[in-house]
Amino acid sequence: MTAGLRVSLFLVFLFFLIQPVLAEEGMSLSVPEVWTAREAVLFTLRNNPDSTIAKYKIDAADSAITMQKAAFYPHLALSSRYGQTDNPMYSFGNILNQGAFSPSIDFNDPGRTDDFNVAVKLSYRLYNGGRDQAGIEAAEAQEYASQMALLSVQDQLAFNAVRIFNLIIQAEGGVAAHRTGLEAIDASLAVAKARYGEGVLLKTDLLNLEVQQSRSQENVSQAENGLEVTRKIFLNLLGLADGVVQIDDQSCKDQEIPAERTINQRPELKRIDAMIRAAEARVDMARGGRYPTVDGYAGYDLDQGTVTGGGGTSWQAGVQLNLPLFDGHHTDAALRGAEAMLAKVREQRRKVELAIGLEVKQAELAIRDAETRLAVTEKTVEQARESARIHRARFKEGEILASDLIGVENGLTDALLRRTLAETAQRIAIADLRRALGLAQFSGESSGGE
Repeated sequence: MTAGLRVSLFLVFLFFLIQPVLAEEGMSLSVPEVWTAREAVLFTLRNNPDSTIAKYKIDAADSAITMQKAAFYPHLALSSRYGQTDNPMYSFGNILNQGAFSPSIDFNDPGRTDDFNVAVKLSYRLYNGGRDQAGIEAAEAQEYASQMALLSVQDQLAFNAVRIFNLIIQAEGGVAAHRTGLEAIDASLAVAKARYGEGVLLKTDLLNLEVQQSRSQENVSQAENGLEVTRKIFLNLLGLADGVVQIDDQSCKDQEIPAERTINQRPELKRIDAMIRAAEARVDMARGGRYPTVDGYAGYDLDQGTVTGGGGTSWQAGVQLNLPLFDGHHTDAALRGAEAMLAKVREQRRKVELAIGLEVKQAELAIRDAETRLAVTEKTVEQARESARIHRARFKEGEILASDLIGVENGLTDALLRRTLAETAQRIAIADLRRALGLAQFSGESSGGE
């Protein structure tokens, strides 16, 4: 067993490490009543079509390895034929093969003969310049690259599951903020109607509050529609056509900000490293065209004729050497192409490494920005709530106009929304940093880097 094959088997085993995790979590493909972020990630990895498609690509790559290894086995073939001829050369050959020769035969006109032949042939390539071994190494590297592509797909799916999960929390927070604003306006409108009935409130103030109530109802409706769309996107990511989505909004707090910041665990880097190994093997395959090939062969024939009534057997065995002297520069061109492809893939690795480094830096800055915004919005919400409390009391006492109260209520709703956005941005940024570093979204899950 080659080292590449051992690595491939290990990685296949790694993919199925997720099965015990699912068992420990008590989760199967049955849909839970309340989703946690961890359950959403694990369900997505198992049920999303993109993950399944990537697994089929691994199966195809594994088949390519088997095809390449076929070159190391002998080829055994059984053939049979029947024919008639009056060609002197072939007829004389049939007579000899069937053991029916006699001195009276006219060599120039031996007559019509027939032959029923059964042949078994065995062939084996002893040497071909290392091309077969290079082909296996290229196929094994390509399979490893397919496995890393699967892990890359799964890492992105896991991040998307966490991101959409948090967007649902954000959408629910938006609905709650707008409903809070609507409830406050409803309460103030009730006060306004009572004061208007007492003749101590202008008609304009009452109309302003009624208009604001309509706007608040519209905002609630839009927020609820946005929430439903986000839930539908969540179901689509899970690979589900429909269903009721209820989430545990506290489950995302399990994610940790990674302390170690290295990109060596990213499956994209491992994939392109495998592609480099495959390209190097293809260079060796192309270079092998300059070397001779050596083939061994053996065969056994049975011949029977109805015209002569004779029959006979024969065998042959030998070794054949083919030495390429000139192929129209085909091998040189193939070698240059393989070397150019190798140089291209090596440069692609540098590009991928730079891109991943940028992703990590952007995720780190996003976390820092979200933390700053969250600290500011916390203070803003505290101030907006106190201001709204004071203005509601003053409006109830008739000390301020309805327009002043509306501005304060809108300010509180806006502050609540900003805080919700900041909280969501922080959690998504943490998830994105874990993805950028090639880490699992939650401890205990399989990943390209763990």
